[in-house]
Amino acid sequence: MNPPAIRCRGLRKSYRSGETEVPVLHGVDLEARPGELLMIVGPSGCGKTTLLSLICGILNPDAGEVEVFGTRLDSLSDRELAAFRSSRIGFIFQQFNLIPTLRACENVAVPLVIAGVPFPAAVRSGVEMLEQLGLGGRTTQFPSQLSGGQQQRVAIARALVHQPSLLICDEPTASLDAASGLITMTLLRQSCRVPGRCVVVVTHDSRIFGFADRIVSMDDGRITGIREQTPSIPQTPSTDHP
Repeated sequence: MNPPAIRCRGLRKSYRSGETEVPVLHGVDLEARPGELLMIVGPSGCGKTTLLSLICGILNPDAGEVEVFGTRLDSLSDRELAAFRSSRIGFIFQQFNLIPTLRACENVAVPLVIAGVPFPAAVRSGVEMLEQLGLGGRTTQFPSQLSGGQQQRVAIARALVHQPSLLICDEPTASLDAASGLITMTLLRQSCRVPGRCVVVVTHDSRIFGFADRIVSMDDGRITGIREQTPSIPQTPSTDHP
């Protein structure tokens, strides 16, 4: 059996509000597998996004440990952790976080440029990735010239262009209409076909639950259940949808 893509053990995290310490996670244990799309669901404030931030090393736990593809994140220096994230992890957010002054292909190229790839080569890779996601006719447009669904596909292309092992998605469909949300999730589902890749999605959107291999339910900083399922993917509109 393959080792887990993610292994969390005893994760605890609190925040300070004035003199008060507010606990957010209470000893969370979780594993995610290579090749799966794992969804984390639960009410607002239950700790989903905090857990996601610990998994990708944006936050440090107060207690417990996180291991991603065999690497203990607490064993890395700040520089090593930044390099690990830039090479092994891709990020997709509810707010697309595109740079408004860059064209679509240039936005997609940003992770490669940060990694030291020459700008022309990085942009060529950005164009190729956008073509794969059905945006071959939009590569030179600015974000303001794109619909919400198209902007999210640009964000997906940016997250995938450096071929990460782990794809982290925080509410990727919350700002989209139903058709664009289905297109987005179909693309994320397809990205699981890359050998060894794991996709983790935090969502409130019950319309997309069928895309998951497993659904992790959270409440009050704890995991309350894990449901295995066979993905049941609805018929999806063409990626030419605006």
